[in-house]
Amino acid sequence: MATTGAMVARKERARRAYTPDEVRERLHNRLAASTAAPSPNGSSASARAARHRRAHPDAS
Repeated sequence: MATTGAMVARKERARRAYTPDEVRERLHNRLAASTAAPSPNGSSASARAARHRRAHPDAS
């Protein structure tokens, strides 16, 4: 259990080392990469998300 706590603390220190602008930039980059990367069947992540929203209108 102590090992898990140490790992969490280490990740928390690393997370706090980023400025808000760096976090925003990293999130934007991850979003762009996820929406641009096609899946093995050839559809993009954004197309899959749109299909999911149409099939499950109550899901967010």
